[in-house]
Amino acid sequence: MTALTIRLPESLHKEIKRLAQAEGVSINQFLTLAAAEKISALRTIDYLRAEASKGSRADFEAFLAAVPDVEPMEEDRLE
Repeated sequence: MTALTIRLPESLHKEIKRLAQAEGVSINQFLTLAAAEKISALRTIDYLRAEASKGSRADFEAFLAAVPDVEPMEEDRLE
């Protein structure tokens, strides 16, 4: 493991401490998880952009045009 010293505004530190306590974890665990979640989000964006660049708008629109225009099943409704 590597130790890291950071400077935070007091208000941010208090909020991190409060949230960590509410989650039942240490501040270190909370910040480790927060960093991992951010890395995951950024990697996901990179992956989706790379995958999107492999396709074309015309192919996407052709795929959507092939989807039948039917009402959703009862259990799938958003009412």
